[in-house]
Amino acid sequence: MIVIVDYGMGNLRSVEKAFERCGFRVKVTDSPREVVHAEKLVLPGVGAFRDAMDGLRLRGLIEPVIHGIRLGKPFLGICLGLQLLFSKGYEDGEHEGLNIISGKVVRFAFPEGGTNGKLKIPHIGWNQISFRKERIPILDNVPGNAYMYFVHSYYV
Repeated sequence: MIVIVDYGMGNLRSVEKAFERCGFRVKVTDSPREVVHAEKLVLPGVGAFRDAMDGLRLRGLIEPVIHGIRLGKPFLGICLGLQLLFSKGYEDGEHEGLNIISGKVVRFAFPEGGTNGKLKIPHIGWNQISFRKERIPILDNVPGNAYMYFVHSYYV
């Protein structure tokens, strides 16, 4: 069963309904015990980095999520849920993340005077992607120059 981690914020019901529509059995829970025993984990997210980490901490979910990921359970971080995997987030100050992936989540910053209207925050829209030389397993079946949809104000 897929467990969607409820840490008090995020698009829980939308994610739950999407998985159900695809035929998966899912459960939304804030129980550390159920997170530990999950076959697969999903960490959705909408909101602020600090508030999300506080929600995980308050519910005792940090260690169960880290444990599941380190065991190699299939894991999907959506939006903020992906950002939380990194060492630190810099939304409204500096905040510790789950530190599964070494790195920082930082807001886009443009030079004084802007970008002549070419770049906007949040960045929303379809963009063509290109790959670097190294292999990225999750993108093995994605053709080069494919389009992906982005909605973000932060980068890693």
